[in-house]
Amino acid sequence: MRPNKARFAFLRNRAGRAGGYVVALLTGALLLGTAPATPAAPGASPASGKHAGRAWVGTWSTTPTAVPASDTTVFEDQTIRQSVRTSVGGDRVRVRLSNEFGDRPLVIGEARIAHRDGDGDSTAVDKRTDRALTFGGRASVTVPAGAPVLSDPVSLRVPAGSDLVVSIHLPERTPGSTVHAFAFQHNHVASGNVTGHADITPTATIDRWYFLTGVSVSADRTGKAGRASAVVALGDSITDGSDTEANANHRWPDFLARRLAKARGPHPRGVLNQGVSGNRLLHDPNPPAGSGAESYAAYFGQSALRRFDRDVAAQPGAEHVIVLLGVNDLGHPAAGTAPPSEKVTARDIIDAHRQLIARAHERGLKIHGGTILPFKGDTFGFHSAETEAARQAVNHWIRTSGEYDGVIDFDRALRDPADPERLLPRYDSGDHLHPSDAGAEAMANAVPLRLLR
Repeated sequence: MRPNKARFAFLRNRAGRAGGYVVALLTGALLLGTAPATPAAPGASPASGKHAGRAWVGTWSTTPTAVPASDTTVFEDQTIRQSVRTSVGGDRVRVRLSNEFGDRPLVIGEARIAHRDGDGDSTAVDKRTDRALTFGGRASVTVPAGAPVLSDPVSLRVPAGSDLVVSIHLPERTPGSTVHAFAFQHNHVASGNVTGHADITPTATIDRWYFLTGVSVSADRTGKAGRASAVVALGDSITDGSDTEANANHRWPDFLARRLAKARGPHPRGVLNQGVSGNRLLHDPNPPAGSGAESYAAYFGQSALRRFDRDVAAQPGAEHVIVLLGVNDLGHPAAGTAPPSEKVTARDIIDAHRQLIARAHERGLKIHGGTILPFKGDTFGFHSAETEAARQAVNHWIRTSGEYDGVIDFDRALRDPADPERLLPRYDSGDHLHPSDAGAEAMANAVPLRLLR
């Protein structure tokens, strides 16, 4: 959701830094050998019958995307150490890795999980919590092109609101083909297989998640904590956390997770962030030929209609969905990031929402509609009298149609009463489209928790 020249220059620079200097730093690794696989850790076998009364619930997730041709990031004999913030707790954990946009097998030489030791962008882990991840009892795994893989369950106490670190070793030459490009979390690359090290010496710091798309925990469905489940936030860069403070977990779904953890309720709730910067309801990335968008549009991800089954319906323990989408469908053709042929009407957006509702209900999910935030004066070229009229029409339908199971009026919570087509200044990150950290918190506070019970 970043189609102005200055902002997309920032994206290109960010992508270049994350890709270019990783490539440069990894070039020397081409001469290094592949690290041998380590034996499977005792007790890391798949779940047995004694865990039959438990269920898996997502505690963290992100949406994978492809990369543009200009992104030539390559890893070889490197460890990627990546941090995630949990939203619901458990005492067993498993990890989902993805090669869904790769064109060749992905070889994971070794993978481990541990609690982070330190805050912010610390590279250290608490060795007392360090666990080897296995795959069918093996320490290494080869993931076919186009496929994900789940690790075996491993015993590890995971409190809600804690930081986990997943370290993966890539022994072979591996293009960075499956990525979440804007993590707003610093992750790190180091030479060799250092997955088991308490701390590492980074060769690169990246604002991305590579190959890592989900962490779930085993929660007791019958214990004192009650029946745990997950809320999926399906959205674009506003949900993804654009312009919020890095390493602070100030995305609006993060604030919602904290509210849910503190609230008195019958069941614990995980919150899974399936926001993707630039994402649209109806169209995949389609930058006009010769435009600057060709260098970054792939990071916008597949359309919400296309990715719904993977990113929402397949999430472990999912019971609720919050949808905040539509502004990019209005804005990208207007800003030149998508062709004029992909211009949509309010009716087109409403029909797409109806499809999401139908597919959610088919899976037994409760689905709640979020109103589109105001964006008058935005620096990307989205706003016009025509796009504003369409926004108002979509929001009116969300509020009044009764087709969603619940309504979350993000627009009402963040708009400026003196000019309702604009964000309230204290909630504006400065580009008049993306909320600030305070705006993200206000969005979370706008969610009626009764909808999620």
